[in-house]
Amino acid sequence: MDRVKPINGSAPAPDHIMISINGDAKTSMAVTWRTSVDVENGYVLYREDGTDTVMKAESVNEVFESDIDISMMHWSHLKNLKPGTKYYYTCGNDEYRSEEFFFTTQPESLSKFKFLVVSDQQKGEPFDTPDYSYFNGLIKRYLKEHPDTAFILTAGDNTDCGQHEQQWNGAFLGWKGIAEYVPVMFTEGNHDTRGFKDYKNGTGRYYSEPAEFFCKQLKGSYAYNGPEGWKTENYTFDYGNVHFTVLAVNGPEDVNRWLVEDLKNSKADWNIGTYHFPVCYTGSDCQNYDCYPAMTEGMEMLDLLFSGHEHSFGRSFPRKNEELFENPSKGMINYIMGNSNQNPPGTRSLSKVWHSAFYPMEDKTSMIAIAEVEGKKLTITASLEDGRIADRCVIDKERDVIEPYALAPYFNRTRMMYKGADLGLCQYQTTCENKDGVWYGCLSVLFSYFGGRVEKTENQVYLEGYGHWARFTQDSKTVETDRGTVTLENAVYRNAERKNQLYIPVDAVKLFDMRWAYAKRNNFILIEHESEEKPITVQP
Repeated sequence: MDRVKPINGSAPAPDHIMISINGDAKTSMAVTWRTSVDVENGYVLYREDGTDTVMKAESVNEVFESDIDISMMHWSHLKNLKPGTKYYYTCGNDEYRSEEFFFTTQPESLSKFKFLVVSDQQKGEPFDTPDYSYFNGLIKRYLKEHPDTAFILTAGDNTDCGQHEQQWNGAFLGWKGIAEYVPVMFTEGNHDTRGFKDYKNGTGRYYSEPAEFFCKQLKGSYAYNGPEGWKTENYTFDYGNVHFTVLAVNGPEDVNRWLVEDLKNSKADWNIGTYHFPVCYTGSDCQNYDCYPAMTEGMEMLDLLFSGHEHSFGRSFPRKNEELFENPSKGMINYIMGNSNQNPPGTRSLSKVWHSAFYPMEDKTSMIAIAEVEGKKLTITASLEDGRIADRCVIDKERDVIEPYALAPYFNRTRMMYKGADLGLCQYQTTCENKDGVWYGCLSVLFSYFGGRVEKTENQVYLEGYGHWARFTQDSKTVETDRGTVTLENAVYRNAERKNQLYIPVDAVKLFDMRWAYAKRNNFILIEHESEEKPITVQP
């Protein structure tokens, strides 16, 4: 059956043109474009600025069959270029060619450079022709203000539903007039892997593993050096004294093993990563199970990790083994980008114990970050579209400081933090205690805080949340649960000094599929649950 070409479908003339770093940024550049499938081959013609000598680079070509179209993807890899040199180029074949664009390679001696960071610019409407025109104008404005930008790095969710080509067609229109001149380095987000069996009506949602359409369109755009089975969506590149590692949301265990080996071999001054889901998230109902604990080892080898997903902004203290520090040498900084295309997060943003800077972004606005690397100093300025600065920080490796200065918290009584949030007044007089090396907490306060069910009877407390329940009894190790009787290693006790409440071994949170850890340096207990549901008891 013949297909009817969709709106913005492929044609013989090149479109979706973009350049990207794939190899040595000083001496190479990758050019990507799309045509209709009847154009089987292509090439790039390019010349050094100031010369008439035209060189040719043949393309690698692969068919891309999507849900609505059959296209041909083309990738040309320009090599043996001169460092710090401007080149003009066109792409296509003998009959159909693009207009002339230009780019500049990385200088041989590079004292400093800038790159832009964007995230969560996805748009879903109109469903057949998503409109990225506002994003296009915003990026062009920032590039005009920062013409020395070396490349643009995304933190994911480049589309609203990446398993539908309508979305990519709209997204690439959003990059038109930008990606032809400045390398764009995409990070995959969960929306880039998402599809629907009925896209128009939004039913039958699924996620592609690997991210099929992402990989098929960008296979030759980036270094094909990711973990086996997860290439293209994971890749690395170097620019100046920085090693960048781009991480996918799929296959976390495989990706972590690859990441650890990759960073062991890095000799760069800076190791910067991107991963769509935040470790130090801002959402009141979110979680970090996608990356922790499966990717903890690799991620904590990074200096800085750019993330997105939550559409609000947060910058973490350096973090390692759940502990928070002031010095950048002590841990990984998670930089959570706010959205870059007027996509407010809804009512769910909340500053957490791990944040040294935060902005909810619940207004209809956009955020772009400018990162400038100068030797062992990294300056990041995140601003809103109206020019207001949400954050400006300087990470100085030589002095081992972050400015503006901020002290990681320390508490003189051990508090519970649920999903990074302090229980506040709820636990003011019911903080945790350590008895004979065992941590105990007033778990009834915890469950009340997040909306679980709590019933207190004589010498007993009943807790229910996230689909599980348990009944604890004073001076007993035996617990009745929805999964049968369980014996704890340590007994529940009544704490006369803490409002006479029943204190339960904190490890009992595992009965509700939670995990916990004690941050010794900061003196708090962090409790996590992977569900993003908002539990609240039913009002009869």
